[in-house]
Amino acid sequence: MSERSRFFLRNLGSGILWLLVIIVVFVILFNRLGDVHYEKYIAPIYDKPFWFYLVFSLSEVAFGIIPPEIFMLVSAQKEDISFYIVTLIILSGISYGAGILGYFIGNYFNDTRFYQRLHKRYLEKYAGYVRRFGGFIIIVASLTPVPFSAIAMIIGAVDYPFRNYILFSLFRFVRFIAYSILIYQSIYFT
Repeated sequence: MSERSRFFLRNLGSGILWLLVIIVVFVILFNRLGDVHYEKYIAPIYDKPFWFYLVFSLSEVAFGIIPPEIFMLVSAQKEDISFYIVTLIILSGISYGAGILGYFIGNYFNDTRFYQRLHKRYLEKYAGYVRRFGGFIIIVASLTPVPFSAIAMIIGAVDYPFRNYILFSLFRFVRFIAYSILIYQSIYFT
């Protein structure tokens, strides 16, 4: 098996594991414990969609601090498939846009001291992957829990061709579609 395949399978496996952990925590605990009424915790998010999208946007720009699957689970709790679909379109667009912003941040700030410290502290381990795998790392970051925005910054910092970045990062939409289907089915068809 090639190094690329091992890298992809390892990260895909951790992504599936992470998704299962989220499903177990949010779906099973909240839906199966009877006395827990998750609506009182989630309702404020429904009432203020601006904050919902703002928190997600900030998270996506800041290296995906909060996994997108949590936002998918929250929106799936509404029990309205059209709401869920619209929310997922918006979330995936925000995530894709955050990646583009990350690319330009990396491209613009790669010579600054701040970026050099950020790179050394948080992003350096991924820079080696970018040098070895090129566009393949963009696909892996788009589909798996590898920090998408951080990879976009590194890709921009190494002056990877923007056109290629845009094309490979379209796999981010594939992740949102696949994960959202799994989440929705786990909530309503289990």
